[in-house]
Amino acid sequence: MPELIYMRTLMGLLRGRLSAARAQSQGSVSTEQVIITAVLAALAIAVTAIIVAKVTSKANSIPTQ
Repeated sequence: MPELIYMRTLMGLLRGRLSAARAQSQGSVSTEQVIITAVLAALAIAVTAIIVAKVTSKANSIPTQ
């Protein structure tokens, strides 16, 4: 599943940026943190959609009779 490898790499990079941003600011939420959080949430939704699609496809291909 190469799409999951790409997403995992991207999530790792974004987590690194988020941790660096947290270390720099000490109080208010910056715009960068909000954007990174939104991107991580979108990635989580995309990964969930991919998994659901693959599981549904596999389940539909199982013969029942």
